[in-house]
Amino acid sequence: MAVAKRPAVVRHWSVNALLGLLLVLALFLSLRVGAVDIAPTRLLAALQELVTEPTNTWSVDAVIAWRLRLPRALLAAAVGAALATAGAIMQGLLHNSLADSFVLGVSSGASLGAAIALLLGLRFTLFGLGTVTPLAFMGAMLAMLAVLIISRRVAGQSTLGLLLAGIAMSSALSAVVSFLVLLSRERINPLLFWMMGGFAGRGWNHFWLMLPYFFISFLFAYSYHRYLTAINLGDATAHHLGVDVGRVRLLLLATAALLTAAAVSVSGMIGFVGLMTPHFARMLVGQHYRRLLPTAAMCGAVFLAFADLLARVVMRPQELPVGIITALCGGPFFLWLLSRQRQEVA
Repeated sequence: MAVAKRPAVVRHWSVNALLGLLLVLALFLSLRVGAVDIAPTRLLAALQELVTEPTNTWSVDAVIAWRLRLPRALLAAAVGAALATAGAIMQGLLHNSLADSFVLGVSSGASLGAAIALLLGLRFTLFGLGTVTPLAFMGAMLAMLAVLIISRRVAGQSTLGLLLAGIAMSSALSAVVSFLVLLSRERINPLLFWMMGGFAGRGWNHFWLMLPYFFISFLFAYSYHRYLTAINLGDATAHHLGVDVGRVRLLLLATAALLTAAAVSVSGMIGFVGLMTPHFARMLVGQHYRRLLPTAAMCGAVFLAFADLLARVVMRPQELPVGIITALCGGPFFLWLLSRQRQEVA
């Protein structure tokens, strides 16, 4: 039995090692490339300054690399990992390959909670950002519960009903957020950019704020990987294996909502990351969540790190919101998944 499992384990770790190398490459390119390019030799000199020089004597290259670009690149990777993990959890719990926090309206709910915190100026605790994530979490949870209740009452267990309820909820909540933005004219530009998703102006405080939410939520979800795998096989199978499906589903959907809220609170609305990257992870390591969750998180980190890099350089010195890049990738992918699911049903 051990011999039969060994190739899968080797493949799992080799895939994650390759993804780790791609992430390092994305971080390196993010340090080098931007409105002002930094040559490798100058980047090495900036690294030496980081180790040996006090911060008040750093060169311009060191300030750009370590204070501006590195925290932004790390934040993009962390947000990508959080959204991918949330997407993988939702797809397994809801038995739906199209499930995603953006498609189901969870991101819009988190966005509404975060927008309320920002527009009302509710600021206290950690770096003045402490209220954003809790309110985003509340919005995400309420949106998710509303979508599940509406879809069950209107369409039962129908996949199409769930998707339509999620799309309707997302549209309604996005309209409310847009209305709130119009009410606050002095903040309209940064809020519009935040609604489209991006990492402009993000720094170390945002990264350190988001990181505990991600790690705690990821470790909690990973500790339930056996239950996730069982539920992914079907509720009846999970019940037969002794899983309390209702309790586990509620706990893990709350975990997915917290991951989404943490991501939205620091980056705005970035769609389709949680839809696409778990599918790539499944193609690489299979359906078992012990392997799928880490690989999905790595895929999300790599994808969003490269997407943010592209957003910074495609129109430099200006930059695009990274949400535009992910939407251009995710829209066609969503339509392809929808057509494939329809063919399987037919």
